[in-house]
Amino acid sequence: MSKCEQCIVRQFSSLKALNKDELLRMADCKTSYTIKKGETIFEEGETTHGIYCVKDGVCKMTKLSANGKDQIVKLVKPGELLGQRSMISEEPANLTAIALEDMEVCFIPKTEIMQFFNNNNNFSMNVMKTICGDLKEADDHMVSMAQKSVKERLAETLIYLEENFGKNDDGTLKLQLSREELAGMIGTATESCIRLLSELNKAGLIELDGKRIKLLDRNKLRRLAD
Repeated sequence: MSKCEQCIVRQFSSLKALNKDELLRMADCKTSYTIKKGETIFEEGETTHGIYCVKDGVCKMTKLSANGKDQIVKLVKPGELLGQRSMISEEPANLTAIALEDMEVCFIPKTEIMQFFNNNNNFSMNVMKTICGDLKEADDHMVSMAQKSVKERLAETLIYLEENFGKNDDGTLKLQLSREELAGMIGTATESCIRLLSELNKAGLIELDGKRIKLLDRNKLRRLAD
C-alpha cells in the first residue's frame, strides 16, 4: 500500500489528476489503516484534518435523524474519497462513515491535499466535479424519498446494489446489508422493510436465502422502481 503511483484505485477518484511527483509526495505523508467491519472511520461532527482514500472494502455514510435513527445517505466503494467536502468547507464532518466490511484506507493530511488543490487545476476541477456529483445524488435521493413509495424505493435500491456492487457466483447480491441497514437506506422501519422483502419474494421478483437476496426479475423491479 506504500506506492501511490502504482495504486489502481486512484484512477477512480480525483487523485488520477496528480502527477508522479505529487503521488510520490503523497506516498511519503499518507497513513494506511485496516478498518474492521463495523468500525467507525470518522463520526458526524468530527474534524477530519484530511481525506481518506478507500483502497478496499465498502463503507456506509450515515446521518443521525431527530428520532435517533441512522439514515444511510450513501455507500462508498473502492477508489472513492471520504471527507473532501468537509476539508474544503472547513467544517466538521456532516456524516458518519462506518465500514460495512473489512476495509483498507489511506489517510492524506489536509496540508498536502490543499497544496494539490491550489497548484493542480485538473485535480481541483476533479474534486469539484465529484462534489457536484454528490449534490446531484442528494437531489435525486430527496425526490425519491418524497415522491416514491417505500416499495418503489426498495426496488430501486436493490437494483442499485446489484449494478454498483455486483453479484456472487450464486447470483445473490455481493454486498450483504442487514435488514436494518437496508431499511436505513430506504427510510423506513426495519419491520416494514422485512415485510416488503417478503412481498417481493412471494411475487417472484426476488429470492431470499437468509440474509442473502437474489434478483429474479429485474425488468419488473425496474418498472416498479420507476
